[in-house]
Amino acid sequence: MEAATESIRPFLAIIVSMLAIPLIVASGEKRPNLREAWTLIAATIKAGLVFSMLPAVLAGETFTCRLLEISPGVALELEADPLGMIFAIVASTLWLLTSFYSIGYVRGAGEHKQTRYFASFALCLSATIGISFAANLLTFFVFFETLTLATYPLVLHKETEEAKAGARKYLCYTLPAGLALLTAIAITWGLAGTMDFRAGGILNGSMATTGQLRILFVLFILGVGVKAGLMPIHSWLPAAMVAPTPVSALLHAVAVVKAGVFGVLRVTGFVFGPELLGDLGTGTALAWIAGITLTMASLLAMKQDNLKRRLAYSTVGHLSYIVLGAALINAWSWTGATLHLMFHATMKITLFFCAGAIYVRTHKVNISDMVGIGRQMPFTMTAFAIGSLGLAGIPGINGFVSKWGLASGAVAAEQPIFLGLLVLSGILNAAYFFPIVHQAFFKQNDAFPRLGEASPLMVAPLCVTAALSLLLGVAPNIGIHAWELANLTARAVTGGAI
Repeated sequence: MEAATESIRPFLAIIVSMLAIPLIVASGEKRPNLREAWTLIAATIKAGLVFSMLPAVLAGETFTCRLLEISPGVALELEADPLGMIFAIVASTLWLLTSFYSIGYVRGAGEHKQTRYFASFALCLSATIGISFAANLLTFFVFFETLTLATYPLVLHKETEEAKAGARKYLCYTLPAGLALLTAIAITWGLAGTMDFRAGGILNGSMATTGQLRILFVLFILGVGVKAGLMPIHSWLPAAMVAPTPVSALLHAVAVVKAGVFGVLRVTGFVFGPELLGDLGTGTALAWIAGITLTMASLLAMKQDNLKRRLAYSTVGHLSYIVLGAALINAWSWTGATLHLMFHATMKITLFFCAGAIYVRTHKVNISDMVGIGRQMPFTMTAFAIGSLGLAGIPGINGFVSKWGLASGAVAAEQPIFLGLLVLSGILNAAYFFPIVHQAFFKQNDAFPRLGEASPLMVAPLCVTAALSLLLGVAPNIGIHAWELANLTARAVTGGAI
């Protein structure tokens, strides 16, 4: 049983980047060094606050903070539990690295409206930490929709016709999804009499019929599934690749899509629970959607010549790994799913950082134009190779660890078809990533411009994230205690241990 301690730290972890926004705006375009200093200071403090709660959470404690009581039983409230800590650690750590990278990118690419960019970035991360530490559905919804609105100016950033179309498509998908989520929350409040997240679910014993509960589940999955990139409600994600590369990294590794799969984990494990999902048959249905998505996304990724679009479809597939683990809902699958939420982030952000470094240095965006680039940008492409190998599930990199958990979950659930789809997806990952690495290092291209590496502000973060992927592959519990947090979450939700 977790012991709850009242603390202001979850709130401080949210608010610190919000407090930086007026300072970022006041510094403006005329004082970029000061503006970016505020960004880095806020990112460092946020990460420190999140990590300060880790030892107590590992010891079985949670931190709670009531922000506002609207009426009896209806409140905006925060709680730092093991699942929330997993997402908060991912977001706060990678935001710090992305902040350094963004400075090098926006200066190297000569991006306009850099102040708006950094201010929007800060608001996105406040919303993300709010989602992580939301203690109930209402608080989750408030921060989930804040993230939707805060991300819009980042997708729109370039203000080209393509960017405007991508931003409109993003809102056309995410705003109706928000309405579906709000409807589901209201129905849940009426059925369960509470909106608080509880491991194992809050809807057991409700008076609703099986049909009503299935409709409620569909509303929830529509509400969070858009951001989770589930097919066929995924197409906003490749369209959003018109945004600057650090924004793409934010979308794919740190905030938006991870908020979606985090929402799936909360809904399956903390609203419905394993027993009810089994009785309704909705867990199996969701697993099939995830299995189809991860296979189709891998096939679509193989057809993309634009590097960021290939990475986008790869993300769609890997998000469904997490959804599959949540849907199978046993101790192994949940351990694998929560680990993949963390480990996919380090690998995928590495690849997007590499794509951005290549663009800033060479202005090349198509894979077919990158023959021989490994000889000119060896650090960048070595990091790309590490991320690619990890996403394909090669042992020694963290992607293998989380995929092993998911595969073990499929075996434990006696679902060999999903084990087969996981193996097939790994093969397809290799098929669309390995040729990029091969042509970069093993094909000669004397015509490729000899420009060298990008700015150290860009290369250093991608080397760090690649190194993290390697380190967590051989020692998954080192530093951030990923394995332990994943096990704590799986045990709380499923009642099982591995």
